[in-house]
Amino acid sequence: MMVTEGVEQIPLPAFLLDDEGFILTFNKLVKHKLPGRIATGMDIKKVFPQWRLDSPFVMGESEGVQRAFVRCSRKEKDSHLYIGILSSTLNELIKENKELKKFTRELDAIIENSYDGIYITDSKGVTWKTNSAIERITGIPKEYYLGKNVSSLMKRGILENSVTHRVVKQKRTVSLVQSNFQGKETLITGAPVFNEEGEVEKVVTNIRDLSELNELQAKLGEMNQLKEQYKRELDLLKNKPHTRNGMVIRSEPMRMVYDTAERMANVNATVLILGETGVGKDVLAEFIYKESTRSKEGQFIKINCGAIPRDLLESELFGYEKGAFTGASIKGKPGLFEMADKGVLFLDEIGELPLLLQVKLLRVLQEKEIHRIGGTSPRKVDVRIIAATNRNLKEMVVQGRFREDLYYRLNVLPISIPALRNRKDDILPLAETFLKEANKKYQMNKKIDASLNNFLYSYHWPGNIRELSNLLERLVITAPNERIGIDSLPNDYLGFKTDLPAPGSLLTLKEAAELGEKRVLKLAAEKYGSTYEIAKALESSQPTIVRKLKKYNLTLSGRGGPE
Repeated sequence: MMVTEGVEQIPLPAFLLDDEGFILTFNKLVKHKLPGRIATGMDIKKVFPQWRLDSPFVMGESEGVQRAFVRCSRKEKDSHLYIGILSSTLNELIKENKELKKFTRELDAIIENSYDGIYITDSKGVTWKTNSAIERITGIPKEYYLGKNVSSLMKRGILENSVTHRVVKQKRTVSLVQSNFQGKETLITGAPVFNEEGEVEKVVTNIRDLSELNELQAKLGEMNQLKEQYKRELDLLKNKPHTRNGMVIRSEPMRMVYDTAERMANVNATVLILGETGVGKDVLAEFIYKESTRSKEGQFIKINCGAIPRDLLESELFGYEKGAFTGASIKGKPGLFEMADKGVLFLDEIGELPLLLQVKLLRVLQEKEIHRIGGTSPRKVDVRIIAATNRNLKEMVVQGRFREDLYYRLNVLPISIPALRNRKDDILPLAETFLKEANKKYQMNKKIDASLNNFLYSYHWPGNIRELSNLLERLVITAPNERIGIDSLPNDYLGFKTDLPAPGSLLTLKEAAELGEKRVLKLAAEKYGSTYEIAKALESSQPTIVRKLKKYNLTLSGRGGPE
């Protein structure tokens, strides 16, 4: 017997309430006696405030659920109402039903809002539930799948393989990668849901679009490459002096040199480094070696072709067999080419190489093999050649002092290092570097005065970096005071004319302004090729720049006069 039927059996108006006093239902007599006043969900105490509750009595039990009703009476009149109250057991079931509905709504929301496709079937493969994400991945509305068996979906070509059948058969989680009918690569993972008997009751399948992940991974790779590129560029654009292997590269020309060297580090072509004596050709050659993969396999071998007697140079380069000549070692000796195998051989002052050895060097470059002096069989070598010279090899070719074919073999990747006077931005950072080295070497703490900095910046440095390094070391040792000024310079530097005032002298404000103006214009004239470019850089007019250059007798670099 249902609870509502029990209410109808009462011969008086009767109500069935929940345990909080709200009306769940009522019988027909209520509708007859109190038409239009009563509705479900109303608070009984507010409907009948003048009635009192008598002791409850039990109407009966059905399936273990007790139904108890309370009789209410009114003092003024001898009238009664019967109000029913649900037992705690039934009330708990109602509460559980409400919570279950709430949980179902939340679970539906979670499944629906999953970015991955969710596909739930029973053990026979019939679709029970899915979400909207499957539409994005497959292009088919989610309602199409409901009630359909995965086998029929496979027959229609919508699915390539069924993970559901594998999960039911193997009773474990199964994953597979497949392309759907749209050509998208998807990762499908099916997981079993077991009943109380341990049998697979449901299969929950997660579908992830791998094409999007692959796209993101490719974009991430591109972003990482860009990040590394930007990082290298930022390193070059920093205002502070930047040093690689002891070589300051603050100036734009040196940045270009080292950037080029870095790009060609792992190219096995021959490099020819050009530049005046003392510009750092050997440092650049070693930098190329250290940046290359050859630094992990072979050595960096260096030889100055102009510092070794010509009679010994051949044996140094190519080695000799035992007994090859009088005084030769009885064991023989490997040459520098063999020692540099898998590595780099740096041939400094290549312009001093005798013609006879130029022929042998050309053979090595062409055939990748050498002959020891006194040897009969060739030896294979894998050596990268980096050559350097301060000579004009092209002019030597015209004069017949350098082989033309060897010149073109060496001149595959030429790099020209500018003289120090043509990269003035490097002078003061280099001076600071050499000062620190000398202070550390001789345990001193000398500092450079502003007047000396002005001299160092203005001097033309015919000996380039080597001369600057030697001068700073000399000044650290010989200067009597902690602060090294222009008065500490050796006599052979004192005759150099600069725009600097005499040490200790004062200038008028007008003279100081003109001196500063002249210095700025001089730097601009060395950097730019026209007065229009100077005017733009200094935020002035072109006629003013022409007039100022004439005033201070300044000319543009490589020009006959101001333009």
